[in-house]
Amino acid sequence: MNEEEPPRKRMVRLPTRGDDNARATPARLKTARGRTPSQQAWLERQINDPFAAEARAKGYRSRAAFKLTEIDDRLHLLKRGMMVLDLGCAPGGWLQVARQRGVINLVGVDLLDVDPISGVEILKMDFTDPSCGPALIAALGGPPDVILSDIHMKPIGGIEFVQRLRSHTNSNLQQIPVIFMSADSSRETLKSALPLGSVGYIVKPPRLEVLKAKLEQALNIEDRDFEQW
Repeated sequence: MNEEEPPRKRMVRLPTRGDDNARATPARLKTARGRTPSQQAWLERQINDPFAAEARAKGYRSRAAFKLTEIDDRLHLLKRGMMVLDLGCAPGGWLQVARQRGVINLVGVDLLDVDPISGVEILKMDFTDPSCGPALIAALGGPPDVILSDIHMKPIGGIEFVQRLRSHTNSNLQQIPVIFMSADSSRETLKSALPLGSVGYIVKPPRLEVLKAKLEQALNIEDRDFEQW
């Protein structure tokens, strides 16, 4: 009686890159020299993030541009002839979207260097500095119709930022309507945010009808005004 042959090993094809039928493997940076672990992780997320890749393909400076396009597609906030400020504008993705949507009077401000954008004036300043407000108004040519801001402030959180806003010497800044939007739904955070005179606190991801209602309340507009925009 012949001994049975050992089972043959099944060959497995390694996943390939660039093939739609193949399993994609995350790209990794070859070296982390000169970078912190958090910087390394952020760069790897950027490399593998499909939204970041689409933003690069469309010429946007950041994937955050898609936030503003989706908001404006639904609510039509940006209009020709408006005066628009972007606070904390680096790297400039929202400025690009506003410019593409016909905003002519457009000024951005940030502590970081921002590459020039045609038709946009960019100031390198701290927008919480009392001298920044007059400089922005002068650059814009008048008070803004819309203020954009999509910033992540590591030194201070959103609540502390609004606290500074409410205690500012400029009465116009004190009265700016604020809507908190965060993934944090803890009772402690709500208790800290709502007494600051905010219009509301929306937990991410927001429902359109909730966001729309809060905007109507903050801007003192009616539902029909949205339909006219």
